[in-house]
Amino acid sequence: MISANNVTLQYGKRVLFDEVNITFKGDNCYGVIGANGAGKSTFLKILAGEIHPNLGDVSIEPGKRMAVLKQNHYEYDEVTVLNTVLMGHEKLWNIMQEKDAIYAKADFSEADGIRASELEGEFAEMDGWNAEPDAAALLSGMRIHEDDHYKLMKDMDGNQKVRILLAQALFGEPDILILDEPTNDLDIHTISWLEDFLLDFKNTVIVVSHDRHFLDTVCTHIVDIDFSKIQLYTGNYTFWYESSQLALKQKMAQNKKAEDKRKELQAFIDRFSANASKSRQATSRKKMLEKINVEDIQPSSRRYPAIIFNKEREVGDVILSVRNLSYSSNGETYFSGLNFDINKDDKVTFLCDNSLAINALFEILAGNLEPDSGTVEFGQTVTKSYLPSENAAFFTADLDLVDWLRQY
Repeated sequence: MISANNVTLQYGKRVLFDEVNITFKGDNCYGVIGANGAGKSTFLKILAGEIHPNLGDVSIEPGKRMAVLKQNHYEYDEVTVLNTVLMGHEKLWNIMQEKDAIYAKADFSEADGIRASELEGEFAEMDGWNAEPDAAALLSGMRIHEDDHYKLMKDMDGNQKVRILLAQALFGEPDILILDEPTNDLDIHTISWLEDFLLDFKNTVIVVSHDRHFLDTVCTHIVDIDFSKIQLYTGNYTFWYESSQLALKQKMAQNKKAEDKRKELQAFIDRFSANASKSRQATSRKKMLEKINVEDIQPSSRRYPAIIFNKEREVGDVILSVRNLSYSSNGETYFSGLNFDINKDDKVTFLCDNSLAINALFEILAGNLEPDSGTVEFGQTVTKSYLPSENAAFFTADLDLVDWLRQY
């Protein structure tokens, strides 16, 4: 269990948190949400002890171990990949280091022998003999190949470092797991693996994520940061969002009878609870939803801005037609004989283990790269725009933001 007790944090005149009291416990997964700048990551740093509040404190149940997903990708550059994961369990790692140092002594004394025996006992109690296999299994789950386990972290690319640091946080089954944006830079396979891991995880998880599907899959509770306060809600993100929107609609319907509003909310809870029982989510969530009181559902003050694309003219049925498309680079074939059609109102995701192949395909579709063979045809009334993964070429001029935007 971990609790924030009367936590207040203020920067100048800006109050981020005002006398926040909240407790995280059990095998629940808490998704922390809020508008950009509301203080989600800051709150996690307060819980982790990286930031000290102006008032109040954070208390952890004695004997419980907390692990935090590290954000510094260069902290372990001179450490091997496997050891980086093992260092996630600080106490176990220190025992391993002290034990190895004693055995390496040339003048091994009787006192060293006694100390080594004590360390071996602690090491065995912490299941230390399985530490390296467990760390290796986590790395494999993160799609880090065995050949890379003994390389230095500085030799790994940014995407690999993210996955290794995530494995470090997960290692050793911590009692409290704090994850800030864990799905950033993860491919869809690794995200799915992480979802399965967290669904089976028996301890407390506190996570910040902008991935709505991820929050829906793993969370049993939602923690909403809004106007310097933190509210705790039972259920996943979709339940929180839809119930708060329903409550807001009811609040605006002043003429509706209180009993009718209550029945409408209760019917919503019952429907959502029934659907949750059929998903991959834990059955405990269904039980919690069944116990929830309609009085616990409050309207949210959150606003949801959106990017809305207004079409200059209606497009036809065929948006894009690709025939027999092939491309290779430096002797490596990225794709060959590629055929597909995209029609009006389709929403398409491209998945590939090789990110270079996806980049090449999109560059070809954008008209920036010539294929080895094949054709790309957009519909007659289709206009297109392109957001590349590499965008440094757009920012070569010394312009402020407004002048930069005027170019377009």
